[in-house]
Amino acid sequence: MIEDPQITLAHGNGGRYMRELIEGIFARHLCNPALDLGLDAAPLDLGHALQPCITTDAFTVQPLEFPGGDIGSLAVNGTVNDLAVSGATPRFLTLNAIIEEGLATATLERIVQSLAAAARVASVCVVAGDTKVVPRGQGGGLYLVTTGVGLRDPACRLGLREIRAGDVVLVSGPVGDHGVAVMLARGEFDLQGAVRSDCMAVTPLTAPIAGLAGLRFMRDPTRGGLATVAHEIVAATGLDLRLWEARIPMREAVRSCCEILGYEPLYLACEGRVVAVASPEAAPRILATWRATPGGEAAAAIGVLGEGAGRVVLETELGGERVLEELEDDPLPRIC
Repeated sequence: MIEDPQITLAHGNGGRYMRELIEGIFARHLCNPALDLGLDAAPLDLGHALQPCITTDAFTVQPLEFPGGDIGSLAVNGTVNDLAVSGATPRFLTLNAIIEEGLATATLERIVQSLAAAARVASVCVVAGDTKVVPRGQGGGLYLVTTGVGLRDPACRLGLREIRAGDVVLVSGPVGDHGVAVMLARGEFDLQGAVRSDCMAVTPLTAPIAGLAGLRFMRDPTRGGLATVAHEIVAATGLDLRLWEARIPMREAVRSCCEILGYEPLYLACEGRVVAVASPEAAPRILATWRATPGGEAAAAIGVLGEGAGRVVLETELGGERVLEELEDDPLPRIC
């Protein structure tokens, strides 16, 4: 156990305090047979006849804890989800923690506990890591950097190049939850609400459909939200994407909050949703699978791709239409 009430620079100096920090919090909560504190590099059993996939990401969010999650669960789920939407089964994570001097030890422990719980739910092991402590005022309390390794069938051909005119765009659940939950948690707008982040591993949604004929592409709509994934699709294909506003699942609290603040909810981050593109024949099967899976009950077909000039067109609930421009500036409070 680490007894100090706050993290100090000494916890990053490589000596006793750093050892106590690693053993007392990180190793204690992340313990598994593959985690060897005496190794600089961890050998991994990647299995046979499967293709290894690797991803890496960095996480910074304020506040560090928010309704529905925290930076720890966010780091695990964000990394796991990048592997899952690529058709891979997540297996291993590395974790780097950059801790600001003055962070409450109790806060760090809660976050690492949450991170460990998220890893168990996602069936991944943290097998290596590093910690650094930076002087007070030089960080946001805690930054996390993760690398994830997974395995997938080498026959998997998911990608933007597979998308065709006539394909259908699907989303696994309500959009904008994470963005609104974090904004409300900051208390900057004198608004209150019960919105919780959708922070979760999407593997239960992706695994059953990853090998399905007719599935073209999957992406998790994190920074920039659904609209940014839509622009990624049209930029790569040159097709037009017509989104049906009335069919896009969204909680009323999210919609109301955005109306009050003047935000477009389709640009808000999600952390537990999947956007998929599928052939018209495969789309109903994917929807049925998702709707029978926890976290996918509100899955919907929300748009269609057709010949055009590479635009994202939103067909409004009133029957009109408007072009959704690509996000260029940063009009929203940064949440990651």
